[in-house]
Amino acid sequence: MELSEQIRQVFSYADQHQEEHINRLREAVAIRSVSQQKEFRNETIRVVNHFKTILESLGATCQLRELGNEDFPDGTKAPLPPVLLGQLGSDTNKRTVCVYGHLDVQPALKEDGWNTEPFELIEKDGKLFGRGSTDDKGPVLAWINMIDSFKKCSIPIPVNLKFVFEGMEEAGSIGLHQLIKSLKSTFLKDVDYICISDSYWLGLSRPCITYGLRGNVYFYVEVECAKKDLHSGVYGGAVHEAMTDLVYLLSKLTDEKNGRIAIPGVMDQVRPFTNEERTLLESLDFDECEYREEIGTDKLRFGDKVNILAHRWRFPCLSIHGIEGAFFGPGSKTVIPQKVIGKFSIRLVPDQDPDDIAAKVIKYLNDEFAKLHSPNKFKVIKMKGSRPWLGDTNDTNYNAAKLAIKNVYGTEPDMTREGGSIPVTLTFQEVTGKSVLLLPIGSADDGAHSQNEKINRKNYIDGCKVFAAYLYFISIL
Repeated sequence: MELSEQIRQVFSYADQHQEEHINRLREAVAIRSVSQQKEFRNETIRVVNHFKTILESLGATCQLRELGNEDFPDGTKAPLPPVLLGQLGSDTNKRTVCVYGHLDVQPALKEDGWNTEPFELIEKDGKLFGRGSTDDKGPVLAWINMIDSFKKCSIPIPVNLKFVFEGMEEAGSIGLHQLIKSLKSTFLKDVDYICISDSYWLGLSRPCITYGLRGNVYFYVEVECAKKDLHSGVYGGAVHEAMTDLVYLLSKLTDEKNGRIAIPGVMDQVRPFTNEERTLLESLDFDECEYREEIGTDKLRFGDKVNILAHRWRFPCLSIHGIEGAFFGPGSKTVIPQKVIGKFSIRLVPDQDPDDIAAKVIKYLNDEFAKLHSPNKFKVIKMKGSRPWLGDTNDTNYNAAKLAIKNVYGTEPDMTREGGSIPVTLTFQEVTGKSVLLLPIGSADDGAHSQNEKINRKNYIDGCKVFAAYLYFISIL
């Protein structure tokens, strides 16, 4: 199935006006919308208003939904950035697509190892470097550039569009899920399909469509041995040290020899790995050597594509993230910490439930701590949890995206899952009862959350084309 001549005109406009579209990204990257840091909260609010102005200039009707305040550990408060709701078109004879994206970014400083200033968009060798360029300001702007291209060509957009753009995704989407639930019978009532562009290609050359995400459950393990930090020369050898207990407990979470989670019952609800899944993974555009080199390691747990991808996407994993309360600065400090907090998480897959997994983790660690006969205070805290998600790759939403990629890139897309979590995906699916699609435009080497984050100029411009083609096929299938 091929595109209409009108959509080809939209493509030509996008190609001819690349610099205008890149300038939009340059303006957005310059806004330091770091949602995790209170000192940048005004900037995070500003970026939402910035995108509201852009959408309204293109004819969209917009509203801001306030979410209240965020409480910080130091007792202070700061307003949460509002959620931007936009609508373009209300033709009852057209289908309605809802687009979600986020406008906040991860922290970034040049001294962290950036080659350029992170909040200045710099182009080098066809790569647009800047914080948020691929996660997620670039993809959101590709949607906006697509609308602009239709408008400037005087071509009607083939569907109605709705937008949900937030400014707190990198800080846990505080308040967003409750808001989406409240919009079920109003703003989201007539939505037919949902599209999210907040993920990435598996490789560098072949586009993909993402149909699955892992869930996540995050834990704190707290051990306290004294009422204050202690001098190791005065108290060492006389006390049961909190750090010793904690390191022992963290070591019991995984069986490193076999690369498995050691907590009993965690794997009980994991779906069997099928031959069909093996065949699909074998067909994907993925180079295990390039992946290993990207990481910077000589050896992975597995040496073949199928097992690497399966353990990235469709099996759970446990990762230890850090220890709070321990000395971590340069130099030496001979202190016994009063209290230490270990932090770890488990990525979940169908049909694991965060509450069930949390109960098993808490019981296991309590049992292990009891074996130490330690006098220290101990507790395990479940901090947050999200469920895994899978989409139906054979419905109209996915078929439209497949045709769009075929027409823009001349190839069939890889059908991939992701190892990370985007909890709002499942929320949209459950609230609307409609198909949710993850349609990435960024490449695997874009470096989201990392130093030197970038999006390729070609990916950014072609992303606009993919979205235009996707809406065209949604309208006719």
